[in-house]
Amino acid sequence: MYKAHSPQIGMRRYFIDLLTVLSNRCNLCPTARHLAIYLLDHFMDRYDITVKQLHIISFACLLLASKFEEKEDKVPKLEHVNNLACMCNVNVVLNKKDLLRMEMLLLENFNWNLCLPTPAHYIDYYLYGSIGENDLHNGWPITSLTKTKDFLEKYAYYFLDFSVRDHTFLHFRPSLIAAACVCASRICMQISPAWTTQLELLTCYSWEHLAQCIEMMFIYYENDIKEASNLKKQVTIQHQEQEAVGNLSHQATTQVLFQQSSYHPLAQHSATLSQFQSPVQDLCSAYRDSLQAHRPSGLLAGSADSSLHSCAALQASLRPSAQTLPIQTPIAVQVALGTQPRHCISTAYGSSYFSGHRSYTAGCFDG
Repeated sequence: MYKAHSPQIGMRRYFIDLLTVLSNRCNLCPTARHLAIYLLDHFMDRYDITVKQLHIISFACLLLASKFEEKEDKVPKLEHVNNLACMCNVNVVLNKKDLLRMEMLLLENFNWNLCLPTPAHYIDYYLYGSIGENDLHNGWPITSLTKTKDFLEKYAYYFLDFSVRDHTFLHFRPSLIAAACVCASRICMQISPAWTTQLELLTCYSWEHLAQCIEMMFIYYENDIKEASNLKKQVTIQHQEQEAVGNLSHQATTQVLFQQSSYHPLAQHSATLSQFQSPVQDLCSAYRDSLQAHRPSGLLAGSADSSLHSCAALQASLRPSAQTLPIQTPIAVQVALGTQPRHCISTAYGSSYFSGHRSYTAGCFDG
């Protein structure tokens, strides 16, 4: 008879979750897991055990239950259990000597009798008669008994896991807990009637016997739904915060990429034009000097004015306005000089702004 007198009863939920994780990792059947929890509960209820010893006893209960319920090839090895314990942040390494000593202690405590019934031993038997042909789903006949039974089985094992989370369920008989799991599953799936005469004959429990246990299951069921809803809200809030941070960083990046540039095209264009005008001015100066060197002194004064006028006209024609775009192609300037009486400058422009071939008269020379 379970009395719930263990000094470590506050740590019971932790060790139940630990056994559940280990059994799931080892792919053990539900009967092995429930038997291990049953052994741990009754052993803790009789002795005052330290936390370190409770870890060793939990592993021993799981291995002993798996040896009793599972096939030999599915019994987890000691090394595998130690690795799983390390993954669960349990700083306990179990050796063979301690394991054998703890298994012997457990067997002697239970008088070498491990044929202990748990709700998991009854649930499969009750599930065979859980759905009948005359049952109704939302007031309508059930179209597929197989699919409905599969869904009801999932609900039944869901409520079966609730029965090991709280030690108060240990005050009920294991067969009554299994029957209450089936009845609660039918209520959740809106199958009517909730408890049939066939199930009452199969389980030997009436609705009055199951009412208190079912009420406790639905209390845990509602709490579990609230916890899941709160967890979903927290995940949604975190996701929204991450999206907000991502949008802010994206906006900051966009502002940096598309900020106003400090590039001033007119300044560069004016610099380009000044570089272009400088060679033309030097060319005109060189041409003027060459004319003065070859021309007689008498005509030098008269021709100088015409030459200067020609150079000024040439510079005026080559000086673009400040609002024009930069010259994209190079400009070729050819100057033809000779000793003949008639000289002219032939200038060819390669830009779109200076098209055609223009000639400028440089002046006449005598003999």
